[in-house]
Amino acid sequence: MSRKRLDISWSRVEPEDIRPALKRYTNHLKSRGLRSSTIELYARCTKSYLEFVQTDKPSVEDSLRFRESLLERNLSRSCINNYSFAISNYHKMLGEPIDLPLMKRNDEIPYFFDEFDVLSILSASAGNIKHFTMLQTIFFCCLRASEMCNLDDEDVDLRSLTLRIRQGKGGVDGLVPISNECATTLRRYLQVRPPLEVDGKHPLFYSDFGRRWDRKDVHRMFIRYKQKAGVEKRGGLHVFGRHSPASIMIKNGCDILTVKELLRHKDITTTARYLHVANETLRLKHDRFLRL
Repeated sequence: MSRKRLDISWSRVEPEDIRPALKRYTNHLKSRGLRSSTIELYARCTKSYLEFVQTDKPSVEDSLRFRESLLERNLSRSCINNYSFAISNYHKMLGEPIDLPLMKRNDEIPYFFDEFDVLSILSASAGNIKHFTMLQTIFFCCLRASEMCNLDDEDVDLRSLTLRIRQGKGGVDGLVPISNECATTLRRYLQVRPPLEVDGKHPLFYSDFGRRWDRKDVHRMFIRYKQKAGVEKRGGLHVFGRHSPASIMIKNGCDILTVKELLRHKDITTTARYLHVANETLRLKHDRFLRL
């Protein structure tokens, strides 16, 4: 009985090497002056995109197909928008600009840690002067993780109690006040911390391996102390350093314009999300002033 050979190819098909394309893309973003944290985020998103479409020269249809896969995964709106920004920049580099629709931002009430939660987390880190100082500085100066990692010794002025933020969100510099409590901790920290030069600069905080801190490592450090403190509320380092101080200030009666400036928001509508915690303050003032 004759046997007919099946027409199947078992040769292994290697995926296209996307590393040169990602290297070119990273250099393209650097040439545009984007922050290192933004470049890292866009490169990571684009890597997932190219691995999905299996080519370094994707089409418009490929981008739409990938975006549909993101929607099916029920990712957050901000996450999908980050992918869209990254993919749009990649196609722009290829000379084939595309226009991916952006998700409307969800203005839901942000999570935040109250005063007891913040004190518990800080207390949990009190045994390590470096970690304690980092977390205090992030909270009292309302810093993003990347802004904290970018701090150098020269950015701290303990005479005027100000902290210089370089290359914040959107590449914007700024000055923020340092509270007396935080300044006291910073002085103690600088007394025991030897200065170290890294890439020609003197980082305010550096790792035990002599490198500038990475924001992902700072986040992991925070989560460790959050768990140690027994705080079970949702939220990571961004909630601790941004949402929490803003919510606490609003709750204690601070006006929204001051909070906007302290958080260095461009648009006051971003700051307005924290007004939800003012209900208790509003009721006290309502009962006090609205009388017959």
